[in-house]
Amino acid sequence: MPQRHSPMPKGSVQQQNQGGHRRRAVELVDMQSGGDVSRIVTSGVGHLPGGTVLEQMRYIQQYGDGFRRWLLNEPYGDPYMSIDLIVPPDNPRAQAGYIIMEAMGYPLYSGSNTICTAVAILENGIVPMEEGEQTLVLESPAGLAHVLAYNANGRVDSITTRSEPAFVSARNQVAQVPGVGPVHYDLVWSGAYFAMVDASRLGFSLCAEDMPAMASFGHAFVEAARPAVTRDHPLLGKVGPLPFAHFMGPLESIGSGGYRTPSATYVHPGVICRSPTGTGTTARLALMAADGVIQENEWIRTVSPRGSSFVGRFLGEAKVGNYRAINSAITGKAWTLAHSRMTLDLDDPMVDYSDLEGVLNIPI
Repeated sequence: MPQRHSPMPKGSVQQQNQGGHRRRAVELVDMQSGGDVSRIVTSGVGHLPGGTVLEQMRYIQQYGDGFRRWLLNEPYGDPYMSIDLIVPPDNPRAQAGYIIMEAMGYPLYSGSNTICTAVAILENGIVPMEEGEQTLVLESPAGLAHVLAYNANGRVDSITTRSEPAFVSARNQVAQVPGVGPVHYDLVWSGAYFAMVDASRLGFSLCAEDMPAMASFGHAFVEAARPAVTRDHPLLGKVGPLPFAHFMGPLESIGSGGYRTPSATYVHPGVICRSPTGTGTTARLALMAADGVIQENEWIRTVSPRGSSFVGRFLGEAKVGNYRAINSAITGKAWTLAHSRMTLDLDDPMVDYSDLEGVLNIPI
């Protein structure tokens, strides 16, 4: 189980004194699932105040967002990446916790990030890997993620993850998008709020060539929709402004209780995911279940504009506050891209230190 690093000051990272420079360093494992890159921070960050992973996330969000910007923005990173910071769990059922950071901020749950984090934890010995089928419980800011890993010869062949329930929050909403006009959408919670839009009505075929146009539309759409999307989560409280739009393609029945559909997820501001996204897939399942299109134990394969896919399975009904919800599971795979140590020179003028002090203990 990950431990809090008590020898380091609260909120500090490892310091290196090389050549008189003031430096910090974190250890990283870069993973990809469905084409989306998750940068897993395995060590270097000290104690974050708070008990639950949600409380730890809210601390870094409020007092140390520069940490996210440092690892995601040029020249150190890329806004198409995600960051997953491994932290101690609070729930005794969990073996590790993780905080998710993206261009849009701090989603409470993410399927591709959970897949990448689970594989990194197992393949790097943070939790010992077992040959064959292995269960793993992770604590995300949204709650527990129940993971089933299939391992062979020291590698994780696939991950199936089940998280907190998803639900349809609002139907038949309309956003007035400049240059486009009225755009209809449904609002679904699946780890964050997703605005679900019909791609064909907007003229998108969800191919790779559409990605720049979808990113441009997504930016205008989310900006237009945000003022009306002010809902808190009934159990988790404030979750911030609308972060995602999910483009839904046509459904194709492929037999044995399965469906296939092209899809794409927009992350505000300006990113079309390379993967179909686990939470986007779950949101589609929740909408299909609400419409009576899919039955318990049936499944859907979502295919991204890059051709990668995830499989989502409808596990049954649930309840979140007063909302009818669903339980679901997402199956995918992750690959290791790199192991590295990222060094931050405190004298680098390209890094904004204005709110790093609360996490990194950098003297301003």
